[in-house]
Amino acid sequence: MKKSLFIIEDDNSFRERLTISFQRKDFIVTAAASKKEALEILAKFSFSYAIVDLRLGDGSGLDVIKVIKEQNPTCRTVMLTSYGNIATAVSSVKLGADDYLPKPANIDDIEKSLMSHTGTLPPPPENPMSADRIRWEHIQRVFNQCNRNVSETARRLKMHRRTLQRILNKHAPKE
Repeated sequence: MKKSLFIIEDDNSFRERLTISFQRKDFIVTAAASKKEALEILAKFSFSYAIVDLRLGDGSGLDVIKVIKEQNPTCRTVMLTSYGNIATAVSSVKLGADDYLPKPANIDDIEKSLMSHTGTLPPPPENPMSADRIRWEHIQRVFNQCNRNVSETARRLKMHRRTLQRILNKHAPKE
């Protein structure tokens, strides 16, 4: 069976690492560095598997997932992101992503997710993010979305402003 893989990742070194690693695992790999480039490739080719970064320099990986699934509903897709949160995970699954993994994800975890059978959950990651880390990343994301306005962020998170300031002044919890 032909194992054609499409990698959409704007981080050059990570994209190259993924490409080389999956070529060693007998995948035929095509890679794109942007949403625009990915959509151009998808206009010409279809793939069995796809690894898509959520945040691309010129747009959202969610748009790419949608096109992949419209073109080939059986394509097994995995969404990767450094900005993991429940809302984007739900959106990516609704658009057809088969799995959602936080970065840094190792090659073996990505391959397990790609190769697991539809309808079954892949095994849990070897080193999942801690609950404290997930909470900290969520707070950071909302803080950035509020243009780094502490008062607005505290209001939206239903948290006291001083409590939020203490959290923001701390370093990120360990993974």
